[in-house]
Amino acid sequence: MYYNSVKSIKSLKLIKMKNLCYLLLLLVLAFSSCEEIEKEPEILLFKENKVLMLKVDYLTNTFEGGKELTMTKVDSNFTIESFYKAPGDFGNIKLTYKEVNETLFDGSIIWMGKGSIKYPEAILNADKFENVLTKDFVTPSQGFLNVFNPSKQDYNYLPIWSSVQGLVKVREYLKTNKSGKVQLFLYTPSVGIGNPADWDWIIFVKN
Repeated sequence: MYYNSVKSIKSLKLIKMKNLCYLLLLLVLAFSSCEEIEKEPEILLFKENKVLMLKVDYLTNTFEGGKELTMTKVDSNFTIESFYKAPGDFGNIKLTYKEVNETLFDGSIIWMGKGSIKYPEAILNADKFENVLTKDFVTPSQGFLNVFNPSKQDYNYLPIWSSVQGLVKVREYLKTNKSGKVQLFLYTPSVGIGNPADWDWIIFVKN
């Protein structure tokens, strides 16, 4: 009788231990699942390779519009190559994202006339971009890089940047790519007796 009681107690203890182990295992699996769910947005963030193109008026530094470009390939590096055809009468400037071999900008240049942006098409107007509500001023930690400056002219980029630094999209891109440089160039579709009122700064920010 005593032996059976001891045996029953041991069996109950064993069952309790097993149940406790199962409970601990379920808790570990639950925490692991939560961690995977929390990490998923971060993983998704890097599945798309995007470049934000912005257009700023040369004379007034007014933001005029832009477009978010999605690349077909993913690469953490961002090198812009320029291909320039001098305008004897008709010229052209084309910029490509070197690592993925995709076009970022393509515009004509006309001597004694006015060229136009051929790519990207359908640039969104400035009023389609949301601004942050804060009054802080942010700058790219790695500064600016002029990717096409044949005259080697010195520019102050801060007044240009001031018109776009408060855009929600710009803040998002700077947050996801803290080590990236903001790249830009001056697009002059009219040359010869060119009209600076036709000119624009084209800015590129990578996510």
